[in-house]
Amino acid sequence: MASQLDSSVEAQALQVLNDLKAGKFTIGDILGPLYVSRGPAMNPTFNIPPGTKEQPVVAPSVAMLPAEDPFVAATVREVGPSPEVRPNPPPNPAGYDLVVVGGGVAGLLSVICAKALGQRACLVERHYMGGDCLNVGCFPSKAILACARAVHEVRNSPAFGVVLPPGEVGVDFGKVMARMRELRAAIAPHDGVDRYCRDFCEDVFMGEAKFTDKEGVLEVKRTHSAGTEDTEGGEGLVEVVEVKYRYAMVATGAAAWVPPVPGLRAAPHLTNASFFNLEERPPRVLLVGAGPIGLELAQAMARFGSEVTVLEAAPQLLPREDRAASEVLRGALERELTFHYGAAVTGIAYEPPFLGEEVPSSSESRTKAPWGTYKVSVTLQDGTACVAECEALLNATGRLPNVVGLGLENVGVEFDNRVGVHVDECFRTANPRIYSCGDCASPLKFTHAADWQARTAIRNMFLGLAESGSSLLVPWCTYTDPEVAHVGLYEEEMDARGIAYDTYQRELKDVDRCKCEGITEGFVKIRSRGYYYSTYLGIGIPLVPKAFEKRTLVGHDLCFFFSLSLSFLGLRSPALFPSTNSSARAGTDEILGATIVGPTAGDLISEVTL
Repeated sequence: MASQLDSSVEAQALQVLNDLKAGKFTIGDILGPLYVSRGPAMNPTFNIPPGTKEQPVVAPSVAMLPAEDPFVAATVREVGPSPEVRPNPPPNPAGYDLVVVGGGVAGLLSVICAKALGQRACLVERHYMGGDCLNVGCFPSKAILACARAVHEVRNSPAFGVVLPPGEVGVDFGKVMARMRELRAAIAPHDGVDRYCRDFCEDVFMGEAKFTDKEGVLEVKRTHSAGTEDTEGGEGLVEVVEVKYRYAMVATGAAAWVPPVPGLRAAPHLTNASFFNLEERPPRVLLVGAGPIGLELAQAMARFGSEVTVLEAAPQLLPREDRAASEVLRGALERELTFHYGAAVTGIAYEPPFLGEEVPSSSESRTKAPWGTYKVSVTLQDGTACVAECEALLNATGRLPNVVGLGLENVGVEFDNRVGVHVDECFRTANPRIYSCGDCASPLKFTHAADWQARTAIRNMFLGLAESGSSLLVPWCTYTDPEVAHVGLYEEEMDARGIAYDTYQRELKDVDRCKCEGITEGFVKIRSRGYYYSTYLGIGIPLVPKAFEKRTLVGHDLCFFFSLSLSFLGLRSPALFPSTNSSARAGTDEILGATIVGPTAGDLISEVTL
């Protein structure tokens, strides 16, 4: 068992609690402001139809590869040590104030916040600490997108007077992936087992968690690999321990859904869980599903030199986003990718590269040549049937919460395989001792949303607060090029609620700085209402590189941006410049919403949100 908290740290935590009770400062002073309380909920509504309690078909957890890569090995040692490297500790017989199931962002923030409040916590993780964000999501994808952006800028640099040698700009895909793995390994210790045992948890257990019918008891099961010293060549030793808890947090995340397309569930294919194991660039890539994750990776692969085809069942890209923003993105992506909208995949067949070779399981997609061949039968929007071929098939048809098999029914917690864990506004389940947050309990499946939810839920859990999840203002961004960023309500929702608003739109091609940067498409759309209504309701914006940094706007555009910023902070701005196409009418500068499209929309949306 990890060493007990240092006495001086305990004393500091007790002093913090005493100061909180005395009113010397608030919990917000410690953990930072998390939410706004200015009227009704400001995030869009996500209507997810309820599912069942059956285990859905999702992509399984995949080992990080290539195993012989020193940076992969270093990462796994930190975030997923084997039983032989780090045995599980014996649980504290006195139990824990908090047990957290899941070592992703929501789980990690839960134990950090519990520690800040002087609580004894332990954490259970079945695969890799850091969750999707570190291992197969935010971080590795942004490292790859940075390389793709660099390639694209070099290819387009002749327009800026750069002279390139004749021929195609070369891309070393192996180096792109090696760079990502090196960067990931460098930050892995931040989310590693050793650090959390040392700084935030009393214990970390690696294994499968399941709630039992015993009050306040969680079962953790860990299977040792077959053939190790511990198992003496057997099928694997199963180690089971019982962990006692006062409160529990379910933060088990989500996994890629594998839809019932004939042949897909039997064919090896890529999801975000296995994409980052690629070692060589496949010549042809076919993307099934055009959601944010899939589009980001598809555009990157096209820029690296793959021939990419996208099959999307919906008639447009990103159907939840502002339609005008989706159309700008569509025009940009169709210059690099081949799209088929309204397409129905009717069958998938996989042919291994060698005659007679056994077809591997669905999670064992090839990561380098020799490639197999996928033959994908498709019915197009006009009814035409065709067959598309590729060497790599990327399934990006959506994600489902990891909630089945946790034993939640044993402790009176409601759940289903579509919505996830059922929680109230304070992230509390039907069992008052069990809370849940992050991707397994929220339609807002973003790292920063999981972070905020965990902070809020732990405050509610241990301080008796009732902070509402609906008051969290959650921006998001799709990191394609151009980026599409959004925060707040969309026009359709304001129309449905009977909210009167004005819309002001500025085309980026009309901004002088954007012309200098070579930006010819994108816009900023602001939705505002009169000063008498003080609630900020929503904003969505397509952006351009640096076009809206404080020092880059010129003339009336600069004043316009700052006036809008003041409105977001709830302050009255002076009259906006009436001469601009996107200025707000005097007395109606209170922002209700907005939309941005452009290369750095994700950066600007943060300023707008604040």
